[in-house]
Amino acid sequence: MARKGTSTRQPLPPPLPPAERTVGQLVAESINFYRHRFWPSLLLGVAPAAAGVTIAEVPNVLKLPVALTFGSAAASSSYAIASAAVAKQRLEVRRLLPAVAAGIAVLVPAVFLLAFLSIFGLLPAVIWLGLFGFVVPVAVIEGRLSWRRAYRLARVDLIHAVGSLATLAVVGLLTGYVIFFTLRSAGTAALQAAAFLSVLVIAPLLFLGAALLYYDQAARVPKRRSDADLHHALEPDRPGRPDAEGQP
Repeated sequence: MARKGTSTRQPLPPPLPPAERTVGQLVAESINFYRHRFWPSLLLGVAPAAAGVTIAEVPNVLKLPVALTFGSAAASSSYAIASAAVAKQRLEVRRLLPAVAAGIAVLVPAVFLLAFLSIFGLLPAVIWLGLFGFVVPVAVIEGRLSWRRAYRLARVDLIHAVGSLATLAVVGLLTGYVIFFTLRSAGTAALQAAAFLSVLVIAPLLFLGAALLYYDQAARVPKRRSDADLHHALEPDRPGRPDAEGQP
């Protein structure tokens, strides 16, 4: 029996497996991963932070081209590296390059949506990324460039995918604004430095969360019975099969 005036701390329940993980638990697991691997994870924000400051400083006529090139490449590279980190595997160049190229292709429509619709383009951009963004972790973790596989992962639980990405985006935006305005009001950093630091700290959470979301969706894909009558030629997503139709 605990002494009077003292409290016994109840152990936290174990985290749910990916197949049962909720949006809130995904965000919590992303924060936990970031916290335990802080310095390596922080590096994921360097390129996106540099791209963000560059886009903010260039003339208006160059903002969209820089976002489509430097910004997309920076975000896609960080996402690919985060996917390898979450999978605890060494990132190979032969997997990195296709993953980054596919990530850029997915990000281009999202950049246009945000450029022309501003904040109103955030939800359509998140839905688009939720539908096709898994092509990056598929290329890194599974070693194949398959748009079909990415789309299948998305639609197995589209609400969870879009809801998780939207929650990560909202958390990232709000936290980033808090960091940015705190640094500005405290007078401890210049405007550009405050913007750089806010993106540097928050961006890794977004990429790590999106990489962990891949495992949530993969775990939700129905498993086929080994004794099913379906011939393997009709199972285009089985491991090891090249996806010629899904290649760009």
